[in-house]
Amino acid sequence: MPSPSTNLFQVARFLRLQPWFAALDAQRQDQVIRHSFTLHARRGEVVLRAGDPPQGWYALLSGFVKLQSPALNEQMAALLALTGGEWFGEDAVMQRQPRRYEVVALRDSELLCLPRAQFDELLCTNPAFNRAVLGHLNHRLGQMLSIIESQRTGTLEQRLALHLSRAFWHGLRKLNLCQEELGSLAGMSRQTANRGLKELERRGLVTLRFGRVEAVDQGALDVFVGVQGDISAARETRVA
Repeated sequence: MPSPSTNLFQVARFLRLQPWFAALDAQRQDQVIRHSFTLHARRGEVVLRAGDPPQGWYALLSGFVKLQSPALNEQMAALLALTGGEWFGEDAVMQRQPRRYEVVALRDSELLCLPRAQFDELLCTNPAFNRAVLGHLNHRLGQMLSIIESQRTGTLEQRLALHLSRAFWHGLRKLNLCQEELGSLAGMSRQTANRGLKELERRGLVTLRFGRVEAVDQGALDVFVGVQGDISAARETRVA
């Protein structure tokens, strides 16, 4: 059951935006809402710890988090970064194994958890839910392959550009990333990230204004980093 602090109205509003949720009957929808719960974390806190058993499938309701190795240092890139509305953790809950990575809040954040029992039941009975989970697995695989390739052969600027590309910010109009956050994701200092952004501007891939990335040429950025992004993604990304 949800914790007393869980806002069921907010949970229900978020779940009703999910295409697979609309395919459920009213009774099943009510069960999913009542059993889902939320987690809150302040900036810098570990929301989910490596080695803990997975409680369920997670969605980020608000804020900004990164997935990383618990032994990560400042010179290594995060495995993944997520903003509000994205789901994650399907691999751990499906494999029923302890979580290999920790989830750290880069800003004050709120997560929703669809418990494992409800996840398993939907996975076995609902085709729309199956398609949603498979879609997330496929998307994450593409992201991980891009990160591995970038770390092996990419330049500093390509590594930085990858974390501004639509391969990572699927359909999001504005990121509002500060340079420190961007550097943390790409495994570099704020100063190095700033230098890389200036080089991307010189190449015409981004437009900077008062320390912000005012505009991104997503098509050119995809070519530069060598990934194929989703064409439905937005044309503009901002960095605070």
